[in-house]
Amino acid sequence: MSENCTHDCSSCSSNCASRKKEKESFLKDPHKNSSIKKVIGVVSGKGGVGKSLVTALLASFAQKQGKSVGIMDADITGPSIPHLFGVHEHATGSEAGIDTVLSPSGMQLMSMNLLLDEATSPVIWRGMVISGTVMQFWTDVVWKDVDLLFIDMPPGTGDVPLTVFQSIPLAGIVIVTTPQELVQMVVEKAVNMARIMNVPVLGLVENMSYLQCPDCGKKIEVFGQSKAEKVAAEYGIPVVAKLPIDPQITKLADAGRIEDYQTSALCEIFNEIEKAERTI
Repeated sequence: MSENCTHDCSSCSSNCASRKKEKESFLKDPHKNSSIKKVIGVVSGKGGVGKSLVTALLASFAQKQGKSVGIMDADITGPSIPHLFGVHEHATGSEAGIDTVLSPSGMQLMSMNLLLDEATSPVIWRGMVISGTVMQFWTDVVWKDVDLLFIDMPPGTGDVPLTVFQSIPLAGIVIVTTPQELVQMVVEKAVNMARIMNVPVLGLVENMSYLQCPDCGKKIEVFGQSKAEKVAAEYGIPVVAKLPIDPQITKLADAGRIEDYQTSALCEIFNEIEKAERTI
């Protein structure tokens, strides 16, 4: 602790013992019948970069490695996880808790769209109510024997990311970006938020990084030259993964069959997730 410490952690970016104690004091226990070994957040500085897609691909990759996987869709006003997996049934529950809904491969899912009567019904709530719902996905939902729980967070550094960072014991986060210069700036905001909240950044995924010509195999940088390595080196992010613009991804996502997509691009980030310290 600095000798100039004001004991107000909200305005301080130091990673001191007081901050760690403050973070621990906000942590909430999951449902008493839940069993979760490790929690990974997937974040982005802004919308439209494919964060939910990357969450689905990371979870599917982990499932193929023999892990028991769950996805908490914390993007309450823009939930897309159920559609990616072709899941349209409603979640059920009782006084004992809310049950997850299973994907075709047996992945456990929870999303606002699994609770609405109509998937197209808008969720017109203020921030505190939305944050409270996310916490109910943690405290009221029964996650059964989950090795890896991925949390698909809404973009930015607002109420929900702050709630998740403070209240759920994250082992680390994966940041999703695209090559544009503007996006790189908001990525740095996400990195800095993680540092302030003392949450490790495990990797950076650059989505829509390039288009591979089907005839000659040349990689075309549609959105400009990649800046992922530069950002990763500047902030000490361990690994970078690059996902292409691939019509097959779009086809499978639209059909609710994202689990069928095969990629090895996320292997290194999965290895970082495996090495991340368990915090539950």
